[in-house]
Amino acid sequence: MTTHFDTSTHQGGERPADPGWGPPTTRTDVQGAEVADTPGTPTAPGSGEPRGPLGRRIWRGRPEDNRWVRPGFLLALLLIGGLYTWNLTASGYANSFYSAAVQAGSQSWKALFFGSLDSANAITVDKPPASLWPMALSVRLLGLNSFAILFPQVLMAVATAGVLWAAVRRRFDATAGFLTMAVFALTPVAALMFRFNNPDAALALLMAAAVYCTLRAMEKAQTKWLVWAGTAIGLAFLVKTLQAFLILPVLALVYVAFAPGTWKKRVGQVLLAGLAMVVSGGWWVAIVELWPASSRPYIGGSQNNSFLELTFGYNGLGRINGEETGSVGGGGGGGNGGGNWGETGWDRMFGSNIGGQISWLIPAALILLGAAIWATRKLRRTDGTRAAFLLWGGSLLITMVVFSFMQGIFHEYYTVALAPYIAPLVGMGAALLWERRAEVWASLTLAAAMTATAVWGYVLLTRSSDYLPWLKWVVLVGGLVAALGLVFAARLGRQLALAVVGLSFVTALAGPTAYTLTTLGEGHTGSIVTAGPSVQGGRGGPGGGMRGGVGGPGGGGMPGQQGQNNQQGGQNGNGQNGNGQMGQPPTGGFGGGPNGPNGQQNGNGSTQTQPQGQGDGQTQNGDGGRMGGGGGGMGGLLNGASVSDEVKELLEKNAGDYTWAAAAIGAQNAASYQLSTGEPVMAIGGFNGTDPSPTLAEFKTFVEEGKIHYFIAGGSRGGMGGGSNGTSAQISSWVQENFETVTVDGTTFYDLTQAK
Repeated sequence: MTTHFDTSTHQGGERPADPGWGPPTTRTDVQGAEVADTPGTPTAPGSGEPRGPLGRRIWRGRPEDNRWVRPGFLLALLLIGGLYTWNLTASGYANSFYSAAVQAGSQSWKALFFGSLDSANAITVDKPPASLWPMALSVRLLGLNSFAILFPQVLMAVATAGVLWAAVRRRFDATAGFLTMAVFALTPVAALMFRFNNPDAALALLMAAAVYCTLRAMEKAQTKWLVWAGTAIGLAFLVKTLQAFLILPVLALVYVAFAPGTWKKRVGQVLLAGLAMVVSGGWWVAIVELWPASSRPYIGGSQNNSFLELTFGYNGLGRINGEETGSVGGGGGGGNGGGNWGETGWDRMFGSNIGGQISWLIPAALILLGAAIWATRKLRRTDGTRAAFLLWGGSLLITMVVFSFMQGIFHEYYTVALAPYIAPLVGMGAALLWERRAEVWASLTLAAAMTATAVWGYVLLTRSSDYLPWLKWVVLVGGLVAALGLVFAARLGRQLALAVVGLSFVTALAGPTAYTLTTLGEGHTGSIVTAGPSVQGGRGGPGGGMRGGVGGPGGGGMPGQQGQNNQQGGQNGNGQNGNGQMGQPPTGGFGGGPNGPNGQQNGNGSTQTQPQGQGDGQTQNGDGGRMGGGGGGMGGLLNGASVSDEVKELLEKNAGDYTWAAAAIGAQNAASYQLSTGEPVMAIGGFNGTDPSPTLAEFKTFVEEGKIHYFIAGGSRGGMGGGSNGTSAQISSWVQENFETVTVDGTTFYDLTQAK
């Protein structure tokens, strides 16, 4: 039986000519009523699946699908994997902070478990370690190199695309699934972070998996799927703590309100899923909290060596209200106030520094979400199509709201968390309205979504005036023509309708695709990275002008300069020398960022360099214009130092006689020397140099016991935030007063075995 998919009445009728999306079918829901579904929807979870040998099932897919669907899906996954793998190693060690922890985990199982920054387990990263585990295991298998560190993130991109496809295909046809995959893969910030070693890629994958599992659970109130959703949230907590809980209210409320079964059963299932979440995320926390502090590494980012304090402080509520003890500074004071991390407010996701990362299709997604809720308003409570929109749409909205108003540390790349929510809304919304394009309101809504996408894409592209100046006109004019065609799509013949669909697809994705390809063609290193080209008005992170933006603490680039010195390494308003080199390696005090010998400009201000003395031939990035952080700024806070062959030789000599070959203030500085030599280097004060670890007394004991060979001068502002009384500053002063110096290749070392 074939019916017209009318989401408001479920009544049958003639279906207009469909250029590419097959006819809907009917099924019986869990309450025994016949409801309409789109092609490929199984009659029950697990039904409709192909039978036969595993290889045939993988290649053929569902029996009701066209033969090209499953091969096309597998080819799409292969294309995403290949695209994201291309030029992957240009980023070298990417964020050396996490790469050092990956190296440590590949050398020590204890360091792997805790997420230690060095294999001698002095201090951990300031996040839980789950995102490090795949990378560390990869390095154990393939050796320490850029590919081994970054390729697991590429696999996560492929897995996320597969999850999104599977979620959309529960309710819609293959075309909607392919559109969803394309929107996700061509989101610029996704192309950045799924090729980078920060935790955000793993978090996005697990969030998508949680929504998918909840959708599966709602089909027949299956407890096992809801438990899996809770498990995914728990694992996400072990990736990035409380950010994993942002969508938790949405998942719970939508399930309780719209899942089949009695009210008591639904509430009980949610509580059981909550228990699964606590177990899957809490086992590691319990072990860490119960483990004697004296025999485990210090919990980085905390002020009292407690993971719970880190969770609810620096990495938790502090991100919301800006009160982050040990942080480099909070954000704007609410409303539209500005701060070190950009202006807050409802339009934050569309601002000059963030818009090009993620917002290309947010207007369309919101329009399509609203239309879908309206179209499904009269359906029975348990309708799965409406539930899908509520889950993906609710997850998008709640995450956007939190990101828009949080006053603490906020980086542009955090927005990758939105990509798995935007993509299915666009794919499903376009499919739903296209099915109803004969109705005036549906065709007009499609046209409105296309118009908003074209106009907003034009605005985003004008922020990069020198970047493909012709593209903004293609997007605007092509998008408006496509919008006009969508108004009359139901009256067009098959060929013209297909042409309108193709034009809509191309113009909607032209802007983000260009940004994505630019991102894929560049290397990205350091703690603050962004996708795409330089944009006008983009703000700078602390310590320097990022992409010609406004600098944060410690001096920055000149506002509004839009990378005038793009080809020469970006702004030079904070001591940069204008060609991508960032001064000399740390030589004392709080300055001295990384330099970039033999750098080759990549056209957007960052400078890729061939490191000296790295056996695997990895690339490092001087980040002259993309990030700043050089002289007069925060030193090695945002990126590490270049390590020469002479320095490497010094640190490696007799390194086996010491627990730590050296100690340095700040994790990025320590990471540079550790990655170069392969020897443990203690990161005094953790990432910011502000953690009270080790204390001066503990450091003196280590020195007296002969556990540390050298102290490396300079670093991350020696106890910034704690003033002259900060632990890092105290250690630095004590070392300078009591030990002899050795200068190698412009870098000053204090030999802790040679007292004055």
